[in-house]
Amino acid sequence: MMRVLLINGVCGIRSTGRICTDIAEKLAADGHEVKIAYGREAVPEKYKKYAVNIETSFGVKVHGLKARLFDSAGFGSKNSTLKFIEWIKDYNPDVIHLHNLHGYYINIEILFNFLRTFNKKIIWTLHDCWAFSGHSALCDAVDCTKWKTGCHNCPQLKEYPKSFIDKSKNNWEKKRTLLAGIKNLSIVTPSNWLASFVKESFLGKYPIEVIPNGIDTNQFYPTNNNFKALHKIEDKYMILGVASTWNTLKGYFDFLELSKKLDKECCLVMVGLSKKQLKELPANIIGIERTNSVKELAEIYSSADIFLNLTYCDNYPTVHLEAVCCGTPVISYATGGCNESMLGFGDTVKKGDLDKVIEKINEYRFGQTPIPNFSKSLADNNTAISRYVKLYSAQNKPDLIHRS
Repeated sequence: MMRVLLINGVCGIRSTGRICTDIAEKLAADGHEVKIAYGREAVPEKYKKYAVNIETSFGVKVHGLKARLFDSAGFGSKNSTLKFIEWIKDYNPDVIHLHNLHGYYINIEILFNFLRTFNKKIIWTLHDCWAFSGHSALCDAVDCTKWKTGCHNCPQLKEYPKSFIDKSKNNWEKKRTLLAGIKNLSIVTPSNWLASFVKESFLGKYPIEVIPNGIDTNQFYPTNNNFKALHKIEDKYMILGVASTWNTLKGYFDFLELSKKLDKECCLVMVGLSKKQLKELPANIIGIERTNSVKELAEIYSSADIFLNLTYCDNYPTVHLEAVCCGTPVISYATGGCNESMLGFGDTVKKGDLDKVIEKINEYRFGQTPIPNFSKSLADNNTAISRYVKLYSAQNKPDLIHRS
């Protein structure tokens, strides 16, 4: 039996939170002991048996404020992290599996100084660029490569994690020193695209393995439902976008602009909007707030004729997997690992080229592009989980860079 600790910003919600709980469910079913330490937001009731809270809501706000004022995301929450480390010592896991460490809930300096001497196997799944950048999680959104040799004058201070001042040079140096020479550390990325970035960063000396994200294909599959009838769009060609947070980088304004260009036979549906955004929507877009109901999401995906992802920065979006498993092909900007995650069930276009987006939509709409078959096993989370379990028990080989 293994005792495994996963650490992530959230537990059981959104993509990374569901990845963690999927792993936990599989480990528990196989007789292993598992906990998920998380930083913020509510945990669905069914996953509370795994959940260990690191930071309070107030602590998250204080950490976030310090990050905004001093560009210090990841270096707040000192007392909470010290208390959490005492808990780790008592729990004494065999494997520590890190996921997103940004999110204003944990102090990475205290954490990694402890892990350096704890002598346990450490797996770190990176979902973005934050681990090896001096500020941004979304370096590729502006094609910035300063993280390769040393960050400075960050062009994304106004993006998450937002800051009024630029300490990217100092942060990059601190991270490079802090994350060097940690025994038994392996890096995992969901996409070959992100793996190529990691290899060129100061984390490139660690073993790197590509394990594509998976989803629960028993929950995401084509379902009969009344979504179109409920919204009175039975005769419309439904184009769907889904995001946990809609902003410029997620293509929010591109969707608004696209709504002006589509003909009246098309209908845009956007899921995950804030109340403020819902009030601003044009009449030809149906807006829905964020939902953590997998059943509801599967029904919406199944209703759509095409899934559209106009993101300017992404790694291996699970929304693509969810859409294709519900029988809906994907059109996405050629961003990060977006092409990898549609499993051949769609197309990419150049970022920002809405005319090309419409052209691709019409190719599917009028049958010029046949909808291909694909193997659901490629999207099944059991494939990813089995590889993680194997990695937990494998011997580290620091001289090797792995590829899927």
